Amino acid sequence: MIIPFAALRDLRGKVTLVGGGFDPIHQGHIAYFQAAAQFGLPVLCSVDGDAYVARKHKPLLAIHNRIQVLDAIRYLQYTYQNPGSTAEVLEALRPALYVKGADWSGRLPADEVALCRAHDIEIRFVSTVLDSSSRLLQAFLQERGS
Repeated sequence: MIIPFAALRDLRGKVTLVGGGFDPIHQGHIAYFQAAAQFGLPVLCSVDGDAYVARKHKPLLAIHNRIQVLDAIRYLQYTYQNPGSTAEVLEALRPALYVKGADWSGRLPADEVALCRAHDIEIRFVSTVLDSSSRLLQAFLQERGS
């Protein structure tokens, strides 16, 4: 279910939060969502907007397309289009769990860590099949000679 920002407060303490740009989406993302779902709470996926993705590469799929694809994934009960920062989502949502891939261990932004501590949000890192959307796109473009 795609939800608006105002609905985040209604889910406080009731969900696991995952997030990212997901452009392009790949098998590592599915493993990430599946691992987050195994903690037993509904999973909310915060999807970063086109401006965030554009800092890495030109978006392949616009945010409205990415969010529809992600919303169809069975491991995700809620999707949310994040027009701001993850810190803003953490502040409004205050999830029970904040799940990130193991590659983020020791690299989470300080403001996110501080918000999690202040609101007793548990951070968990999951080992999933790691890959990078940016790396996949770069490899594709190199293969094509672009």
